[in-house]
Amino acid sequence: MARILSIDYGKKRTGIAVTDPLQIIAGGLATVSTSELFDWLRAYMTKEPVERIVIGEPRQPNGQPSENMQRVVQFVNRWRRAVPEVPIEFFDERFTSVLAHQAMLDGGLRKKARQDKALVDEISATIILEDYLRSRK
Repeated sequence: MARILSIDYGKKRTGIAVTDPLQIIAGGLATVSTSELFDWLRAYMTKEPVERIVIGEPRQPNGQPSENMQRVVQFVNRWRRAVPEVPIEFFDERFTSVLAHQAMLDGGLRKKARQDKALVDEISATIILEDYLRSRK
């Protein structure tokens, strides 16, 4: 089986998580500069088979699109045109940053580590992927 990859798309940085080949376990993979994301994904997929990409759908708590939605939609459209063989789909990402900070607290990370925005993005991508996997059961 191929992996499922998730993206927590940000204006500057993007967190990435991936499943194991059996699609059972989600784990943080990397945080990359958003400007390099497209090329990074293409390079990763030359090494690892990816079945699909799940990208966080940025919405406000009331369900309205957040200010990041336009950038995410542009990326998704670009991906669908360039790499149609690897589907990309939206998945609700509301509260993932809050959950990521809570996971860091629960994990006993020190304050300095909790302020690492790249780590928060990677954990958020992992939470998106874990939620996606649960929704398929």
